Order: sequence, then C-alpha cells, then structure tokens
Amino acid sequence: MTTARALKRLFTRKRLIWAVLGLAGLILLAFLFLRAPPKPELVTAEARLGDIEEVVLATGVLEPLELVRVGAQASGRVERLAVEIGDVVQAGQLIAEIDSQTQQNSLRDRQAALVNIRATRAARAAGLVQAERDFERQREMLAADATPRTTYDAAIATLDSARSEVRALDAQIAQAQAALDSVRVELGYTRITAPIAGTVVAIVTDEGQTVNALQTAPTIVMIAKLETMTVRADISEADVIRVRPGLPAWFSILGAPQRRFTGELRQVEPAPASIASETSPATASLGSNSGAIYYVGLIDVANTDGVLRPSMTAQVSIVLSAVKNAVLVPLTAVEGSPRAGGVARVRVVNADGVAEARQVRVGIDNGSDVQILGGLRAGETIVLGASTDERADAQPQLAAASK
Repeated sequence: MTTARALKRLFTRKRLIWAVLGLAGLILLAFLFLRAPPKPELVTAEARLGDIEEVVLATGVLEPLELVRVGAQASGRVERLAVEIGDVVQAGQLIAEIDSQTQQNSLRDRQAALVNIRATRAARAAGLVQAERDFERQREMLAADATPRTTYDAAIATLDSARSEVRALDAQIAQAQAALDSVRVELGYTRITAPIAGTVVAIVTDEGQTVNALQTAPTIVMIAKLETMTVRADISEADVIRVRPGLPAWFSILGAPQRRFTGELRQVEPAPASIASETSPATASLGSNSGAIYYVGLIDVANTDGVLRPSMTAQVSIVLSAVKNAVLVPLTAVEGSPRAGGVARVRVVNADGVAEARQVRVGIDNGSDVQILGGLRAGETIVLGASTDERADAQPQLAAASK
C-alpha cells in the first residue's frame, strides 16, 4: 500500500515538472514573437558642398603636334649620321650624308658639257658678226650696182643661217644649264638637313646602310616638336554627338594618375579612322556591325616640362558642363535614374533618426556623385543603404509613392 502511494506521488510530481516546463516554453515563444523587431542599421552620409563635372570619357594616345619623317631623295650609302636619338636639332642642321661620288661625277660631266656648248656658241657668234659685215658690204655694193643680185641673196642666206645657229646654241646652253642645276640639286640631296627644329625621336636608317630613293624616299630619322603634344582620343559613337570643338578637356597618364593635364578639344574627325580601309559601302556596313565605332578627337596640350612622350596612353575626360560649390550626394542615395533637371527621391534621416522619403531636383552627375538643385541642404544626412529586410519592406512603399 505504501509502495503504491509512493509511485502515485512520483507520477504526480513528473506531471507537474512537465507542465511547468511547457508553460515556460510557451512564455519564451510568446516573447520571441511579440517583441519589436530590431531596428535595421542604416548606412548614411551627409550632403556636402563640392565641385562636379559632367564628362565624356575616352581613351587616347599621345602624339607630337608636329612629326616629320626626314627621308633621303638620293640613292647611295649613308656615309655619316650626324645625330643621335634625343638630340635637339635646329632647322637646316646636318642630319646625315650619303655617298655623293656619283652625283659629283655627273656634276663635272654637266659642267664640261656646258663649257663646250658655250665655246661653240662663241665661235658661232663670231661667224654671225662676219656674216653681218658681209651682208652690209653686199647691200652697199648692190645699191651702187657693183655686185650681182645673187651674191647679195647669198649674203642674206648666210646671215640668217648664222643667226639660227646662235639661237639654237642659246637654247642648248639653257638646256645644259638646267641639267647642271638638276645635278647640283641631286648633289644637295646627299646632305640631309633638318626641315624643322625639334627632337630626334627615331633613327630608321643606320650609318653604312644603303638606301634606294628610286621608288620611294626612305626615312632616315624622325623629328618631332615635343613642346606641344596632341591626344588622339577615341570617342564612342554614343558620345560623339554630345561633344563639340572648343570644349575643355583634361587627361591623366599611367605614370601620373593624380595629375591633370588640361587642354581643349580642337577637332572631332568627321569619320572614323577605319573608313580608310573600307573599299565599298557594303564593306563599311560590315565593319560597323563587327565592333564598336570610335571617332577621333584631337586635344592639344602644352608639354613644357617634357613629361609627356609619344605613344603614352591617356585617360581623357571631355567636360560637357561643370558646377562649383554645388550640393552633392552619392549617386547610390538617389532612387531611380532621373535626368538632369528632373525629380528624384532620396531618404533623409530626421531628428528622431527615422528615414523619411523626400523628393529632390537633381542636376548633373559624374558617375559617383549627383548634384542636388533643390529639396536638400548641405549637411543633412541621407541614407545610402540599409539591411535587406528594410529594403524589402521599403519597395512596396516606394512603388506606391511613385504612382
């Protein structure tokens, strides 16, 4: 009997323990479901004052404003190369000399031919003087009826023949003089001089090398004016309609990414560079479909310190518009993709720390920041991002507000 009571008390105690544990679990679940959700942590920033530019981006290559390929107009062996790469030369300065023996021989031959023709002309001139005297004598004698008419006519014929011979020799002298001048010019071609002042940037033909100028003028050296450089910027067909000559531009180079080199868009070429290799409209059409089309914009920039060099890569920004001391916010704070002058929405943190939606009028943007024209003051805190839960909850509200 005692044992049965003990078992009954033990069973009753276990039921009580399980009941207490169940009640505690229900209270815990109720606490978890009924308590307020944690406030999401907002990512914020302050609207600030700053300068902003709307730009067209392009990639370009630096070239000298003036680059001359100094070639040889005479054939022969390069006997002397008077410059080295990097030398600064003046206009008219000797660059190279080509073996001139052939030209000198031709010059002596032409000089001798000219002397010979002039001597012949002198002899014919003397004969002309004698023919003129004979003619005058025969004319006087004919007037005095002291000579037959046939002798007078023969004197006239002799005079005319002498005059013709002298005129022919004068023409031959002029021809020989022209040939001599041509040989002198060809001899001058063996001395290659700098056509412009500049820097020798390349030596194409080495000393001792033989050049042949019969078909095309071979290049000896290349001279460039490096005081002013030109950027050949590739502007995409989507952006080329937005730019025009006269717009300010700046660029940076790989060796000095923080330095701005400023200039001006001088020209936008009317057709892409690829048009030079297109032979027909059909080919042009195929070329335009095979890849992006770029138009070349030319930007001149001073190179007073010599930092810029040919073939450097330039990251170009062509400035379409610029504003100083504007109210700026990060582009990620603006909802949607409004155009300049349009209305957009941002979330502003009020005094209670709650994010409120506000309409603002936006201006230009540079890809990272956007100008605020109205609806927001510098110093106000705006929301850049929030937790996933808040963004998910905010989407229906924003969608409804935009309708």
